[in-house]
Amino acid sequence: MGLGKIGLPLAGLFARKGARVAGCDVDPEVVAAVNRGESPVGGEPGLDEAVRAARDAGNLVATTDTAAAVAESDVVVVVVRVGIDASGRANFRQLDAAAAAIGHGLRRGSLVLLETTVPVGTTRNHFGRRLRGTSGLKEGDFRLAYSPERVSSGSVFRDLATYPKLVGGVDAASNEAARGFYRAMVDSDVLVLPDAETAEFAKLAESVYRDVNIALANELARAAEQLGVDYAVAAAAGNSQPFSHLHAPGLGVGGHCIPVYPYFLTQSVDSPLVALGREINDSMAEYGVERLAQAIEGGLSGRTALVLGLAYRGGVKEAELSSALLVAEALRRRNARVLVHDPLFTAAEVRSLGLEPATVPPAGEVEAVVLQAGHPEYAGLDFRSFRGCKAVLDGRRFFDASAVEALGLRYVAIGKP
Repeated sequence: MGLGKIGLPLAGLFARKGARVAGCDVDPEVVAAVNRGESPVGGEPGLDEAVRAARDAGNLVATTDTAAAVAESDVVVVVVRVGIDASGRANFRQLDAAAAAIGHGLRRGSLVLLETTVPVGTTRNHFGRRLRGTSGLKEGDFRLAYSPERVSSGSVFRDLATYPKLVGGVDAASNEAARGFYRAMVDSDVLVLPDAETAEFAKLAESVYRDVNIALANELARAAEQLGVDYAVAAAAGNSQPFSHLHAPGLGVGGHCIPVYPYFLTQSVDSPLVALGREINDSMAEYGVERLAQAIEGGLSGRTALVLGLAYRGGVKEAELSSALLVAEALRRRNARVLVHDPLFTAAEVRSLGLEPATVPPAGEVEAVVLQAGHPEYAGLDFRSFRGCKAVLDGRRFFDASAVEALGLRYVAIGKP
């Protein structure tokens, strides 16, 4: 259930393995596209072909009638969004709606697999309870397990074939059923964990690891600036030791995963380090823009700044919690006019987020440029065509600093003194 960036590739993979797949989604346009053999999800290598092949083989049919599809299915795989609310707690609205729809069709003996990243205890205590409440079934009447998605946009099929599939059931029978299903459906190893809670915690731990280590990189980069050291050079040297895994600093952490999942841990337990990591990473856009303002005589007030990259990272069309939004806010606080360009987004899509779209090279003068997402399209960008440009904030160490400075522009980067 859920034919988005993760659910649709899973449906295509299962169909390729010979399963008859009913893909469920609440969006009728998504369902119609899949039933035409078209992928409504862009930018995912191999997905268009997988959907078309599955449809043509008769192994994939999409529907908005989840209850009916569940009633005809032996296995139900759930991949719907769980985000955070304004207070930083998990928002279960979509998951609860999914549980209700599934419960109306759930049969005795079926296997339900939750892949959405969730707080520890959700599978058993929250999701399972709602499935039982709607279906009228009791514990043990159906199998229930957690198996977190561990893939990234732009490499889903590769990741599914590479990373071990973690599985944790609410009981031994669920563990065995989940293991058997995934061993038949994925080419990677299947790692069976003691229970659902261990699998849930494992997914949160790997996500928190990345967020906290990025925060550490940001702190070290700021320290390096003060000490007159280029962090990138020092980190590369440090990482020549096999136990060192220093990350790259930047203007923040975006996407629907890494900046969200730490809150799933801190809502359950007190974890000052995890909370501080989030605070540090969310402060980096402000920090970077302040450095940019200091690099321009007279600051940014009344000037035009161009942000390159609406996406949260290069090469993907995804703006969820992108640092570009924090960068735009920081620029506006300094009374700058903010323009945004992204080769993967239309002008209308940029406007829909309350931002002013621009072209590259820009039509008018821009005094400052901020590289937020390192899209391949920005490689070799000629800043001589940027009239009036005085400084470049390279949020990802994407450009050649010497080439930028050779044009008489100030080059600013996190970790570069």
